[in-house]
Amino acid sequence: MKRTLLLLLVLVAGGAWLIAGADGGLRREHVTAAGTPLDVVHPSGSGRHPGVVVAHGFSGSAKLMAPFGDTLAARGYVVVLLDFAGHGAETRPLPDQTASTDSSTDALQAGLATAVAHLRSLPDVDPARIALAGHSMGAGAVTRYAAAHPDVTATVAISLPSAVVASAERPARLLTVVGGLEFPGFRETAETVAAQRDDRAIRVVPGVEHITVLYAPDTHRATADWLDQAFGSPSPDGAIPFPGRRAAGGALLGLAALLGLHPLAARLGGRRTTPSRPAPRLTITAVAAGAAIIGAIAARLLPTTTLPLAIGGYVAAYATVTGALLWGYAATRTPAHLRHEDRPVVHRAGRYLLVPAYAAIAIAVPVHLGMTHALPVGDRWWLLPIIWAAFAVLAYATERVTGGDPVAVLATAAVFVVVLAGAAVSGLTHGFVILVLFPLIGLLLWQAFWSFLLHRFAAPVWAIALAGSLVVAWPLAVTLPLVA
Repeated sequence: MKRTLLLLLVLVAGGAWLIAGADGGLRREHVTAAGTPLDVVHPSGSGRHPGVVVAHGFSGSAKLMAPFGDTLAARGYVVVLLDFAGHGAETRPLPDQTASTDSSTDALQAGLATAVAHLRSLPDVDPARIALAGHSMGAGAVTRYAAAHPDVTATVAISLPSAVVASAERPARLLTVVGGLEFPGFRETAETVAAQRDDRAIRVVPGVEHITVLYAPDTHRATADWLDQAFGSPSPDGAIPFPGRRAAGGALLGLAALLGLHPLAARLGGRRTTPSRPAPRLTITAVAAGAAIIGAIAARLLPTTTLPLAIGGYVAAYATVTGALLWGYAATRTPAHLRHEDRPVVHRAGRYLLVPAYAAIAIAVPVHLGMTHALPVGDRWWLLPIIWAAFAVLAYATERVTGGDPVAVLATAAVFVVVLAGAAVSGLTHGFVILVLFPLIGLLLWQAFWSFLLHRFAAPVWAIALAGSLVVAWPLAVTLPLVA
């Protein structure tokens, strides 16, 4: 136990050191301009500097793009990172579910206009030297803005989703960046746009996909070099801070949270009974597949799709229907095929309320400090319990059906992801789901680990379900865009 606590302290200290040192001594401030939350990063040195506005993608935030603030400020730029409507700390909603209507386009352009105006107003910024950079949805937004504002010196579009925002006339000095592992459409778009003018270029970053492209040193180096060339001030050494430092710190804090679950569960643990054998794994997988397919179709028809959380209403309905069907199947099974008798003594059950509380800290703190904005704001406060309840139904039913068998739990999670991907491909839900499958898989693996460990210490099924489902529901509820 002492070794575990020592390792836990080392992980926490290491994670805190990585995150705290990511700024590299740069001056940061958080402001609100015309209702839009902005993070501003100032370089060292006096005088006026060129400025860059950095825009995030769908379900992103200014905090997600913070490494670009580190990179560009270290090169001598003043950087403004904004939260678009419905994202991060911005409580005003995005006008539609997919950021594809004229109203959403106007909202994104208005956010950029606010950020650019604030950047130009700063005393250490040369208002005549302004550039833009953006990722995915943000890449489309900054390219569109630069096309309409020729006074923008240069633009970097990372993972540009569509070529319609650019033409052979505008914008000038545009760099398109795409990950080597992204879907082919992103590379085709980047190549098409780059070929339209001689002052454009494309950079393919090998070995990364739609999200990890944000942490690739090659992405940051290409962005900084392009802007340096546009402003005629190339860096003598080309050095940049390590872009993954914050994410690495968050990962260490998350690992510490997992490690800390062991002594917590051991302290709360009750008396185990001899587990009975669960239903066959192939049977469980087949039942889960059938339930998930029905859930994916039914979710499109339920009123939860009107929830003011993009995609979240569909996913919540999908999880609820799938879980309810699995729960119904579990109810038809005899106790001899289930493990739900693996529980602590009754007088300790109430203490397991600490487990969901610990889960909230374990997911929110590492994500907020190391990756993206993870604190609920505005309508997210009441949407979070709804998303949590939906995944709690699924988690509880999974525990009942599998009896906590880790292989069966993983198989059920795999079926859930595969059917959700199929729903996105078939048009039952937004295709953006495909782009976030890797983070979702990671969350479900994390949930499976919680299930495995809590079962070892005879945690009650309800506590396992509440804690594991919160680990998945929290990131969804705080990152998916708020919509009108």
